[in-house]
Amino acid sequence: MMADGGDVGHRPNGSGSGAQPAEWLLRAAFDGTGMGIYLTDLAGRITWVNPGATALLGFPADELRGADAHQKLHRRLDGGLPPRSGCELVTVCRQDRTVRSEFATFATAGGRLLPVAWVASPIHHDGEPVGVVVVFIDVVERLDAAGRQAEELARAQKLTEQFRLLTEISTVLTQTLDVREAMTRLGRLLVPRLADWAAVDMFLGPRELRRLAMACAGATPVDPSWFAELPSLPKGPSRSALVRVLRGEQALLLGPEQIAAPPDGPLAAAHDSLFNVLGGSSAIVAPLRTPRRVLGALTVARTDPARPYTEADVELVADIARTAALAADNACLFGQQRDIVDTMQRHLLTALPQVDHLQLAARYLAAPAGSQVGGDWYDAFVLPDGVTALAIGDVAGHDLEAAGQMAQLRNMLRALACDHKESPSLILDRLNKVMAVASDAHTASAILARIEPPRPESDPDTRILRWTSAGHLPPLLVTAHGQARYLEEGQSLLLGVHLDDVTRHDALAPLPPGSTLLLYTDGLVEVPGVNLDNSLARLRRHAATLARRPLQDFCEQVLALAPSPRTDDIALLALRLPPPGQ
Repeated sequence: MMADGGDVGHRPNGSGSGAQPAEWLLRAAFDGTGMGIYLTDLAGRITWVNPGATALLGFPADELRGADAHQKLHRRLDGGLPPRSGCELVTVCRQDRTVRSEFATFATAGGRLLPVAWVASPIHHDGEPVGVVVVFIDVVERLDAAGRQAEELARAQKLTEQFRLLTEISTVLTQTLDVREAMTRLGRLLVPRLADWAAVDMFLGPRELRRLAMACAGATPVDPSWFAELPSLPKGPSRSALVRVLRGEQALLLGPEQIAAPPDGPLAAAHDSLFNVLGGSSAIVAPLRTPRRVLGALTVARTDPARPYTEADVELVADIARTAALAADNACLFGQQRDIVDTMQRHLLTALPQVDHLQLAARYLAAPAGSQVGGDWYDAFVLPDGVTALAIGDVAGHDLEAAGQMAQLRNMLRALACDHKESPSLILDRLNKVMAVASDAHTASAILARIEPPRPESDPDTRILRWTSAGHLPPLLVTAHGQARYLEEGQSLLLGVHLDDVTRHDALAPLPPGSTLLLYTDGLVEVPGVNLDNSLARLRRHAATLARRPLQDFCEQVLALAPSPRTDDIALLALRLPPPGQ
């Protein structure tokens, strides 16, 4: 039997001597396992060991058999022998129960301690306990694996945090198209999560280098002088990290020695002054680089010597700098496009004429998204017969394509109105026909109006409004006494709708002295989810309260009603008639 301490591991022969087949299979399984197994009697003396136990402990089987298991093997972490009274293995037989431990130490033949996990169970024969079986394994390998797993987990958590930071930076920076604001937001995201202070230096022109943003941990005040124009890049070689990065080198890691090195030029001295004031034992300088150029440099620094940057941090900061550079480059390109578009807009929306005693005022607000220019337009000009013409229109869209279509229609309308002494309805009818062959615009709304002199039979101070509307919102007339109403006559189909039976017609309305006529586009009153009639009623009530305001102020106050946030362009054209006797 295994409990007798005899040798094990030989296969029985066919004569029937030795172990029975079932016993041989059981012993072979015990011998082949990588676990250590030993048996004791009720007194705790070892009666049998498997090869796994002798391999782990280093003792030969003969030395272990008959030995007191507690005295031979059991040890505290300091190597001392624990008291027998407190030994859990000793209690297995006394309490007739299985006991286990996730960590203990056994003595070995070499004098070292073997960390083990074990389980001990009583052995019964005919219902009576006769000994104990102890199974143990070396947990060093398990602890190493757990350590590696913990390291991998920590690394994964760090990578997740870095990815989260990069995602947050990308999201935040793309929410603004102002370069300075974008770099300021970058600093706030990096301090104190990644740095004790951060600085962003950028080229604002071919030669101008300026510090755009600073962020400092705690209550450290930011010196306004830090944002002054920086010295130019030196022509000769330099060991300055800032100079080298601005010239195209990859991100650089600075230790205490590099930070303490004396500057070798004005730009290096300006960079060094930040470390003199804010401190720094470790820093990274990374280029704000796009595929086209180097826009500037990002500097991050830590002041605690116990927490220096590593090469892994250099890769992270370099990724952050690339993300920031793309956002800054987009903002710069948008700024250039905005300047071009602003110039284009000024040329498209010409200055208002000075006409008799009539006052004219106009406003244009571009859509907050897109190219900041669109299909809304206004125009006012004097016709060859001396009558003042007013026009307003809206081509669908708020991008450069819509602006080009708007320019086509506006110019064609002005040319047709000046070339043909006809009523507004006939002029719009001509424009509708020309659009089919000379314009890319599919449809557009428009109002064309004439401010005609008083009729002999009417009040000499009352002028006449003659107008037609191609699917546009109705003009709003506000009298000097604060009475406001929409002029809803003269409506017909949109421009671009070509039907044989479409008839456009004019409408006439008196313009009392001191009254204000307002033409506008739908961006002023159309609000998603709000009934248009309610928005028009709100505009009418508000305009009535502005009847005696100066015309420029009248327009500003009307614009204050614009929905927020806006999704469309807004164009306004306002006419104020002179008071009686003028």
